[in-house]
Order: sequence, then structure tokens, then C-alpha cells
Amino acid sequence: MIIGIDPHKASHTATALSPATNTAASSLRIDATFAGYRQLLRWGRTFPERQWAIENAHGLGCHLAQWLVARGETVLDVRTTATARVRELSRGGRRKNDVIDASAAASVAARQGDTSPVLAEDATTVFALLEERRANLAAQRVRLVNQLHALLRDLVPGGARAALTAEAAAALLRSVRPASPAERTRKELARELVHEIRGVDARLAQTARRMSEALAAHGTRLLQVQGVGPVLAVRLLGRAGRATRFRSTAAFANYAGVAPIEVASGD
Repeated sequence: MIIGIDPHKASHTATALSPATNTAASSLRIDATFAGYRQLLRWGRTFPERQWAIENAHGLGCHLAQWLVARGETVLDVRTTATARVRELSRGGRRKNDVIDASAAASVAARQGDTSPVLAEDATTVFALLEERRANLAAQRVRLVNQLHALLRDLVPGGARAALTAEAAAALLRSVRPASPAERTRKELARELVHEIRGVDARLAQTARRMSEALAAHGTRLLQVQGVGPVLAVRLLGRAGRATRFRSTAAFANYAGVAPIEVASGD
């Protein structure tokens, strides 16, 4: 039995489909809660031989997919484009509701279509989380520094130098003697920004330590490549994921955008 699931933020709809006849046996709608998950699993276990086909299992269905995988269930990820094709070609044309979407996900899996197995989260997930955290912190620091530059431009002749650090800004502010309420407010706001930048710098350093620790636990050899440090290694591993998810080296080259391009004619 193939159990297709159409996930939403507040609820999930499941439809059990027989792969032999491509007909729906029953459907169930649950709340997106742990109690709902347990209800869904009890219902699913009434079918001794089953697979779960979750639409967008790396998006809205990610939490449910990982919850099922952790309990020994076989879960497939079904792309939304694949379910859209099934709805387009089925009777009723573009009809769409949760039960139809769940049935479409099951149909794609039953026909061995556009699906991929959902694997348990591993070290590459940790790398992806750390890389995203660092990217967000770096973007936050850029915004804070830009705000600080704008204030210093109106406090100090010529403003501050481009490569501005919290220490350099603090030293610059100590030389400022406000002569008006507007200047006093600018200096107070600039001090607050310096404090926030120092906090972000501390979190960036902490994230870098976590990256080094995660790489050491993983045992990667990327750090032996000249020019690859902990941050770049974490980014590569986090974004590429498991090497085993690629069918061949050519598939990875295509994913990375370095595969040779065939030409029909020419030198």
C-alpha cells in the first residue's frame, strides 16, 4: 500500500492507494501535532506492507517525514511538479483539494515516478544548519555596520573608514563631544550599534568553533585541500549533502555545474 500525504502547516491529509489497481482505499486528515502523528502512524500500521509518499518532504512535509523515518518507516519524497502532472492528466483536469493531492503523491510513487527516498538527518544536515546560521549572522553584521557608518558620517568629518570594527568605532566615538541634542542621540545610537556588533562578532566566533568541532567529528579530508578552511568545508558539505545521493560522478558534476556541455557542431 502506498500512503500519499499532502502536508500543510496546520494539518496533513493522507490517502492509502493500492498500487495494483491505483484506487484509493481510505483517507485520513490529522492535525499537525505529535498526537496527530501518532494517530496517523496507528492508521498506517493497519496496512502491513506500506510506503509513505510525502509531497514536498523537504519543505512543509520535512518534520513529518523525519518523524516517520526515525520510527523505521519507508518514506519517499514526491516533487510538487510531479503531483501537478498527475492532476493535470487525471479526470477532472485541474481539480485540486487535499485528498486529491495526497492521492496524486501516492500515484507518483506507485508508478516509480519522480520520487526519491527520504533519509535520516545526518552530519550534512548539521553542516547546513551551521552554514545558514553563519550566513544570517554575517548579513546581520553587514546591516549593523551600515547603520553605524551612517551615524558616524554625521558625527565625524569624513565618517569612518570602510573596514569598520567595533573597537575602531568605539575609539572614534570617544573623541566625539556632542554639541546638540541631535548629536547626543546619534552618539547614543552609535554606542548601541557597537554593542550589538560585538555581540554578533561573538556569535560568529562561536559558530566558527562549532563548525570546526563538527568537521573534526565527521572526519572530512576537505581541510587538506589548499584554500579550503572550516567555513568553506562546512558550506560545501552542507549544500552538497551526502555523496551517495548522486548516482555517479557525472551526476555530481551536473549538480555542481561543472559537467562538460555537448555541442552539435563547431570546433
